[in-house]
Amino acid sequence: MDGEEPRGPVIDAGAELDPVHPRQPPRPRTPATGLTADQVAERVARGAVNDVPVRSSRSAVDIVRANVLTRFNAIIGVLWVIMLFVAPIQDSLFGFVILANTGIGIVQELRAKKTLDALAVIGEARPRVRRDGVAAAVSTSEIVLDDLVELGPGDKVVVDGEIAEADNLEIDESLLTGEADPVLKQPGDQVMSGSFVVAGGGAFTATKVGREAYAAQLAEEASRFTLVHSELRSGISTILKYVTWMMVPTSIGLIISQLVAKDTNLKDSVARTVGGIVPMIPEGLVLLTSVAFAIGVIRLGRKQCLVQELPAIEGLARVDVVCLDKTGTLTEGGMDVTELRPLGGTDQAHVRQVLGALGESDPRPNASMRAIIEAYPDSEEWRCTQSLPFSSARKYSGASFSEGNGQTSTWLLGAPDVLLPDGDPALAEIAVLDRQGLRVLLLAEAAEDLGASSPAEGAKPAALVVLEQRLRPDAADTLRYFADQNVAAKVISGDNAVAVGAVAGKLGMPGADRTVDARRLPAEKSAMGVEIDENAVFGRVSPQQKRDMVGVLQTRGHTVAMTGDGVNDVLALKDADIGVSMGSGSEATKAVAQIVLLNNSFATLPSVVAEGRRVIGNITRVATLFLTKTVYSVLLAILVVCSQVEYPFLPRHLTLLSTLTIGVPAFFLALAPNKERAQPHFVRRVMRYAIPAGLIAATATFCTYLLARSHYGGPAALDAETSAATLTLFLVAMWVLAIIARPYTWWRIGLVAAMGAGFLLVLVVPWLQDFFALKLVGVTMPWTAVAIAAGGAALLEFAWRVVGRRFPA
Repeated sequence: MDGEEPRGPVIDAGAELDPVHPRQPPRPRTPATGLTADQVAERVARGAVNDVPVRSSRSAVDIVRANVLTRFNAIIGVLWVIMLFVAPIQDSLFGFVILANTGIGIVQELRAKKTLDALAVIGEARPRVRRDGVAAAVSTSEIVLDDLVELGPGDKVVVDGEIAEADNLEIDESLLTGEADPVLKQPGDQVMSGSFVVAGGGAFTATKVGREAYAAQLAEEASRFTLVHSELRSGISTILKYVTWMMVPTSIGLIISQLVAKDTNLKDSVARTVGGIVPMIPEGLVLLTSVAFAIGVIRLGRKQCLVQELPAIEGLARVDVVCLDKTGTLTEGGMDVTELRPLGGTDQAHVRQVLGALGESDPRPNASMRAIIEAYPDSEEWRCTQSLPFSSARKYSGASFSEGNGQTSTWLLGAPDVLLPDGDPALAEIAVLDRQGLRVLLLAEAAEDLGASSPAEGAKPAALVVLEQRLRPDAADTLRYFADQNVAAKVISGDNAVAVGAVAGKLGMPGADRTVDARRLPAEKSAMGVEIDENAVFGRVSPQQKRDMVGVLQTRGHTVAMTGDGVNDVLALKDADIGVSMGSGSEATKAVAQIVLLNNSFATLPSVVAEGRRVIGNITRVATLFLTKTVYSVLLAILVVCSQVEYPFLPRHLTLLSTLTIGVPAFFLALAPNKERAQPHFVRRVMRYAIPAGLIAATATFCTYLLARSHYGGPAALDAETSAATLTLFLVAMWVLAIIARPYTWWRIGLVAAMGAGFLLVLVVPWLQDFFALKLVGVTMPWTAVAIAAGGAALLEFAWRVVGRRFPA
């Protein structure tokens, strides 16, 4: 591999992007002291700043506006103002409940915003920029064109540039090119945003900032795509649309019936009309959905998981295929020496001594050399007289030593296929190790001096150093979790397919033996889809192929999650239904991913899935409660209009019922643990139960009301009729709650019992009877109300079982 050190990596970024390193016209060289304050101000004024695409959480104003300015809040607000003028304060309680709900929603979303904003600054790059001869850390967005940016070990290259100073500067470009070894950079070489320094130091002049930088181009293109889809939110929007359509004609009919047709007290008619309209509105459903998402964000934030789009919590719970990048996801950055194989009868103790001396001679060891240093510490008997640093062009490093016995020797360490001639017997042995997914380095004694034009020529093989990348300790458990949940895992890597398959096999991943070299994948989409479905490990995958593979899986009906940390994963991450980035990944991947694992722990993903299942399962339960109330409220209004009778309830009655059978229980049920597998068809799953439950509740209540009208007489009859109807409706609604709360746990039983006790308290405490205008009169009618409710409960149980069998979701 003779030849010049490459000036920069070559990237296959797809046809949409410009070449990575187009030839640039000569630029004026920035002095070693950096730009002056005036020069910086001039560049800021003309917009030559690093205005990269940024995704931020919603502002506090947006959160307040979204919670306050809603269609249903407007309707309820108008009705509340009317009730404050025409009825006692008890009949205006629903307005205070809405204020409390809105306040809770705002507080929880602001808490989530605070969590997101705090997590977003963790790991944010603050490069050191030299200006007026003084270096200072600045925000990435404050860098201007021609700035002199200093680099040191571990620093990210945040904009594209040209090396101005280099002191054995080695740049890791694996996030861009997939090349595992760092590249030694010299003044005049190009560097790109997305790479980082692994050894040495230096400085570079910013030649492309903002949207012109390569990583920013990818992020910008990706950001044009739509945000993650939420079936919950779109389903709730659909439900609310239908509810609005039902509300309008029903409310008009109720208004005409109560205010025009009935010759009763005007204020009482207004109150009962409002009492009929308010419960049609599922006002708490949107609130609880937002609160459930927000609390999920806060819970995951405690585990260093940054959720950049709230519905991503839901989305990850629905995925059935997860595409994994090997490096950084299944493996860590370090390596371990697993075997040392002497060749040609070389003494193993001598080989160990040579390796220890080589490690000591390297002031800036790469990952492979660090593993060797850890395995073979230096004996301090040898002294390095000359060294040759590793270069990705040479593929080996070397050093000359003065040994403790006065002898001298020169040794080389690097890629076997470079140091050995074709046909060497050792290559067959190395191929076997390659098939096991191991990395193999050859130690050879040089016949030439390190200053020679070809130091490797005539080198004598001494030993094979076998290294293994460190597997993430939590990766096997996480893969097992996905397998148990019937989520197919696909490893998509730029490395050798056989080697990647071996790593996956060590982690116990199903299908790890089914490996495919992506260069041989068919270009035709349907044929590619068959290959992807049938196999689990893909190597030598280009960035464009990653994107294509995600798209093909989606066209075959899969919901796809993609994990990645490299800039070349950006478009695939954004095309996936859910993109997951590691916190150590490039800024571009973190910018477009919906979920960022800031602790770089693959094991956090099951926690995200669990939160998603909690949100999906619990909101489905809660939505059934809210929409049962909407259905029975609409049907009661229709029955009242058709029968030309007074509406049976005042707002205070339905506020009490809603609080005890929906509001308080829904809050606890929405935030409870829930491990049920996520199911599709949210609207159908909710409405198939809410419609029959609402029909039964309304029918039972209206039957009690009609019987009470024929039973009671006199001026106080309406109050007695209302009380009997309220008892029936409460008992049927409580049975709906009891069904929704299944499977029972101690706290769910306690919750249902507490709600029942609350209603009983209202019935037996005199001042509460007066406050809520609830007083059961006589014995016959209250027990008739209970009997009708019992019949309704039996019908509910029967309907629940029939619906579950005949209308599966």
